[in-house]
Amino acid sequence: MVAESSHDLPNELQDLGNSPSRVTDPRIRHEISRAAVWTGVIGLVVLAVYIARPLLVIFGALVFASMIDGGARLLARILPIGRGWRVAIVLVGIVGFFYWLINFAGATISNEAAQFPEIIQAQLNELVSWARAQGIQISQDQLQSYAGDIGSGISTITTALGGLFGAVTTILLIVVIGVYVAVDPKLYERGVAWMMPRHKRDDFYATGALMGFTLRRLMAGRLLGMFVEGVFTYILLAHGGKLIGIGPVPMAALLAILTGLLAFVPNLGALISGVLMVLVGFSGGVDMGLYTVFVYLFVQNFDGYVIIPMIAKKTVDLAPALVLAAQLVMGILFGILGLFLADPLLAMIKVALQRRAAETGKDELQEMPADGS
Repeated sequence: MVAESSHDLPNELQDLGNSPSRVTDPRIRHEISRAAVWTGVIGLVVLAVYIARPLLVIFGALVFASMIDGGARLLARILPIGRGWRVAIVLVGIVGFFYWLINFAGATISNEAAQFPEIIQAQLNELVSWARAQGIQISQDQLQSYAGDIGSGISTITTALGGLFGAVTTILLIVVIGVYVAVDPKLYERGVAWMMPRHKRDDFYATGALMGFTLRRLMAGRLLGMFVEGVFTYILLAHGGKLIGIGPVPMAALLAILTGLLAFVPNLGALISGVLMVLVGFSGGVDMGLYTVFVYLFVQNFDGYVIIPMIAKKTVDLAPALVLAAQLVMGILFGILGLFLADPLLAMIKVALQRRAAETGKDELQEMPADGS
């Protein structure tokens, strides 16, 4: 018995094979595929909005782990002991530094810190008086309004990551996760690689190693810059003025510590510390104010033209305007933590893109015919 072909079947029986959910028109299938892609993109964006803050905390932990890992690797050159012991030494050093900063340095500059707001307010009043003398009309109401707007903007930028337990819990999570990752980074690296396709794992390991190297170098340069700026600022403010007959600048220790800590945030941190330094300097007269301007420019130029290029040769060079834009966006979206992590995140994105571009170029060279045609 010969089977009947589909052309011999009645139209009613042919229609039974075409399910209502089956689309045969290639144009309609193409549009459906495009809609599915856009739906997936929108879903990923919505998901990213909800999980951005936890991911930022995890990235902050990785940055902290890279700093610990860099210290442990540095100790490995002089101490032939296990990695766990080297990590413990680094952690003890970090705790000891903050203990000194809170106790000894805090007790030394507590009186200066109490006088700091009064000096800043007095200098702002003198600045307003000078502006009025030049014919610029600034009323007290306008000044208060501007101050309120600035305070509102600062509070918006410096809003810490929200959460159930607040900023303290966020910092604690960063520290705890960072310590766990620093103790055994290979464990977590293998765990992430296990979730990836087998043919992508080698590329993941190579990219991860390059990112880790870049992040360690970037944080080492940041810490070195903080140390250099803090020490140079203190020496020049406390002792440099004596050489030209000006005398020590008030609150030299406080200004040095603020300059060093704010150096962790490129561009914005230097601007804030510079403004505070100059305002305090002019409280001691015009000569002292001009001297603080010189100190600020000297320290920032030394850091910008010596320290940063020395580190950037071995890491990734970031455009200052791009870093500043990333800091503003991350600061507004995620608060003070986003502000701190803007440039490390930008550096990691740049490394990933460069790595991807290099792999793409290598694949294109492999596919190119031998004669180059």
